[in-house]
Amino acid sequence: MLGALTLRAYGAAHGSHSHDHHQLLVGLEGILELEVEGRGQRVAAGDALLVAPGERHDFESARGSRCLVLDSADPLWTQCGALPFRPQQVGALARYLAQVVADGQSLALAHAPALLLDAWRSPIASRRPRRRIDWPALSAWAQARLEQPLNVEELAKRVFLSSSQFALRCHEAQGMGPLQWLRLQRLTRARQLRDLGLPVNEVARRTGYRSPSALTAALKKL
Repeated sequence: MLGALTLRAYGAAHGSHSHDHHQLLVGLEGILELEVEGRGQRVAAGDALLVAPGERHDFESARGSRCLVLDSADPLWTQCGALPFRPQQVGALARYLAQVVADGQSLALAHAPALLLDAWRSPIASRRPRRRIDWPALSAWAQARLEQPLNVEELAKRVFLSSSQFALRCHEAQGMGPLQWLRLQRLTRARQLRDLGLPVNEVARRTGYRSPSALTAALKKL
């Protein structure tokens, strides 16, 4: 559940994956080896790492490890780097919060995400101005290129943001992840073309669907 702290045990690798939210990991026991977008990372006891939305990552712990994990869609995490500004404070806080999670102390758990965020980010980062996204213009740009295999990186580049920043801004402004938003652009354009009387196979080709049946199923689901 987004916004909730969990204690997780890690072992063998299960393959790479990504998600539409930030994931914070703080090591409690053992050593967790990760590969994030091709970059090797290591989280031992007291170490911490922030995985940004859209970043593909894989993990493995040969002898087993345990971490405190926070999955969060809070846009303020876009102001944070992969490593904490105050690592010792984050480590000490994580050890305390691990016991809080084990004991189920609801009051402390309610404030835990804000405490971790405060310890993680630089005070200067919180004062940086945010770049505005013109969503109607981005929608028009994307809908004009639906025959192409658009991805999150290209959308983010269009509005001069990193993929992680764009993903969080999309959640904040549109209430959905960037891939969901792009899917909505495809379906919106598909409905417009169908209303104009174009055959399903032509609409599927113009909106990037692999087959007319895939488009029909998506429209029915919508």
